[in-house]
Amino acid sequence: MPKFSANLGFLWPDRPLLERIDAAARAGFKAVELHWPYDVPPDAVRNACADHDLVLLGLNTAIGDTGKGEFGLAALPGRRADFETSLDQAITYARASGASSIHVMAGVVAANDKAEARRVLAKNLALASERAPDVTLLLEPINQRDKPGYFYSTIGEAVSLIEEIGAPNIKVMFDVYHVGVSEGDILKKLEKYLPVIGHVQIAAVPSRAEPDEGEIAYPAVFTELDRLGYEGWVGCEYRPRAGTDEGLGWINALGISLQTMTG
Repeated sequence: MPKFSANLGFLWPDRPLLERIDAAARAGFKAVELHWPYDVPPDAVRNACADHDLVLLGLNTAIGDTGKGEFGLAALPGRRADFETSLDQAITYARASGASSIHVMAGVVAANDKAEARRVLAKNLALASERAPDVTLLLEPINQRDKPGYFYSTIGEAVSLIEEIGAPNIKVMFDVYHVGVSEGDILKKLEKYLPVIGHVQIAAVPSRAEPDEGEIAYPAVFTELDRLGYEGWVGCEYRPRAGTDEGLGWINALGISLQTMTG
């Protein structure tokens, strides 16, 4: 059975970040991952994780101008300086907090800018790989239903960039929820892309709630990850139907024990 991490961007959203770290430890998780923790000092996050013997996995680069709906900067033409600022912020925070990966957010791009945006993204990712050789850089395709216009929505698009750049520290964030909504065929894609998968995330399709409902048979996904020899973490990045603690019954429903979750 894979080992599971708590995504604190979505879980326990009613609490400050440090209290979410406490809650994840009480629930039995042994790793956490973040979205945008930048308003909390990185040493406070590092210390909170150390107090609970939690592994800190990753965080995201800045979202950009929310008023313009950017949702990331790495693929946006004309925003190189702003991307570099966000990249340096993420690298500095990751190193200070103990995080081992950064999700480099591409952003929303107009259809007629897509070709130029790809060139921009490739250059920015090459820069990022050089500046942070000690950090895993994750590329996450996001489905077009949830985020229309996001630069990529399929695993193949992200992998083509990884192959073009050729940097060993650039990997795919295989979010089963996004893959399920965008393209399906989850098990075959896990097998095909395993060598470039740096992290896996889960949530129900189509609701993005706890992974005990909907179209994806997660026990089959976990069995396949075991068969393939996947050694990384599986991030629980779902939106709880109600309270996070009340919704943790999915762990037992899917036959996962806290002992297994500790990895």
